[in-house]
Amino acid sequence: MSPASGQRRTRTSGANGDTQGLLVGALAVLVLLGVGSVTAAVHLGNSLTPVPVGAPQTDLPGNPFELVSGLVRGDVAWPPAATWLLVAAGVLLLLVATAVTVTVLRWRRRRSRVDSAARRMGRGRDLASLTARGAQEKATRLGVATPGLPIAATVATGQTLYSSWEDVCVDVWGPRTGKSTSRAIPAIMAAPGAVLATSNKRDLVDATRDPRSAVGRVWIFDPQSIADEAATWWWDPLSYVTDEAKAGQLARLFATAAREPGAKTDAYFDKAGTSLLANLLLAAALADRPITQVYLWLTDPTEDEPVHILTTHDYPLSAAALKGTIDAPEKQRAGVYGTAQETVSFLTNRSATTWVTPQGPVGTDRRPQFVPADFVRSTDTLHSLSKEGEGSTGPLVTAMTVAVTEAAENLARVSPQGRLPVPLVAVLDEAANVCRWHNLPDLYSHYGSRGITILTILQSWSQGVEVWGRDGMRKLWSAANVKVYGGGVSETEFLTELSTLIGEVDVDTVSTSRSRGATTTSRSLRRDRVLDVSDLGSMPRFRAVVFASGVPPMLVRTLPWMDSPAAPAIRASIEAHDPSRRHMPPVVAAARGVGPA
Repeated sequence: MSPASGQRRTRTSGANGDTQGLLVGALAVLVLLGVGSVTAAVHLGNSLTPVPVGAPQTDLPGNPFELVSGLVRGDVAWPPAATWLLVAAGVLLLLVATAVTVTVLRWRRRRSRVDSAARRMGRGRDLASLTARGAQEKATRLGVATPGLPIAATVATGQTLYSSWEDVCVDVWGPRTGKSTSRAIPAIMAAPGAVLATSNKRDLVDATRDPRSAVGRVWIFDPQSIADEAATWWWDPLSYVTDEAKAGQLARLFATAAREPGAKTDAYFDKAGTSLLANLLLAAALADRPITQVYLWLTDPTEDEPVHILTTHDYPLSAAALKGTIDAPEKQRAGVYGTAQETVSFLTNRSATTWVTPQGPVGTDRRPQFVPADFVRSTDTLHSLSKEGEGSTGPLVTAMTVAVTEAAENLARVSPQGRLPVPLVAVLDEAANVCRWHNLPDLYSHYGSRGITILTILQSWSQGVEVWGRDGMRKLWSAANVKVYGGGVSETEFLTELSTLIGEVDVDTVSTSRSRGATTTSRSLRRDRVLDVSDLGSMPRFRAVVFASGVPPMLVRTLPWMDSPAAPAIRASIEAHDPSRRHMPPVVAAARGVGPA
């Protein structure tokens, strides 16, 4: 995120001035209500019970204040019926005041300590392109029925904001701040077509699998048993390898996704190991071998079968490069093979490989095979799960994510306007942990123009820096049309830049001093941040800041799925797939009315 100069706004008074204004306004309202009630009671009472002959003035003044003054002086008679009318008006006003007070108290309880900043941030006509109407106009032009992905509701006006089907988004939410309930799940539920979602937890799966199954098949890729899902289908990573270029891309994806952030690299062995892996991936794909064959070749550096395969299929340069590595000095060769072997160490996980290799004798695996090109034409949902650490299958999740998005890009290329007819929604939750896609920043803005709506969710700015580097993270942030900060981050450099983008306000303060019986009033002007670093660092729950292209920053109220029309379906899905049900005794299950798992 590049530092930017903030906006300057003027405020006529500080917090004390606002309070004084409210008190003066409240007093004025009370006076007007009192005078109005008395005036109405006297006029109506006079018409109901005329003043006896000989009493003071019967022609009532038209001016309410003259009438009240006349009552006080005795120039205007008080009609008997006016007493009861005034009592009735008082009771009515008391009931109204009570209702208003309760409403205000409830409203104040919903407000947070930062909400006063909303009136000094983006609102009104500035937000026209993000409103339901503005987003729907774009959607209609693109041939899509729904406006876009819900972002949040403005604190200032309560309008729901949407990112359009031409936008790509980046979110930064600290741990336990509601990113799944307020962003990931609503985005999945709002998708008009296929959905790709990554995560390191099962919450997205449990919440959306049943509602999404109503519109298409739900594929759950769970090689690390995060959601206890059985491998009832499989995907062949080598189906991505159609030539030496794709083999090189897959090898680099595996290498960067497998490397832990901050790990030391070797200029020679890392590059040579990736090149070796690319050649072996290409050989396995050409020979229609499973991807596990690549690991077997890596365990025997003298095995030259892949050289013959590459030669037979007319890849002489790749064959020569592989032959050169095999014939290299033993120590050098061992280093290169060891590097490549470490990159695909996830292939030693038998439970993981059942998801990416055919089972049983050749041609006997009856499980459906996941085909990215078919998926992007459907309304299916793909949940791809992995977790960081030892034994992570993150490289497979990353490869599958890239395979799906490239299939979508290929379809968009031959579609009208160069866009997908129905947008693909990709929710990359925990992207820095389970989907370390090294060249994502370079592709981000391009995908928006193809109808591929990507939402990347990070837990902190530094998390993105670890994966893409400082420049790469800035590029990703700048390429996003919509950026959301959901709180929970304590990185002062990042928060300072956000505070600068939000801008400043001129505060006109009034101070009063007394000395020797004299009162002196002075006014001064100071510049304050609309939201300073401490405000952003301690952002209350259900509040966020939205930065969108061409729009002033906005303070928003998040929109948890619990408040959406889909809430009943989501709750039912979570209940139906509660993992505790798998171990619930039948008697208990029957008592709770949940039935067998």
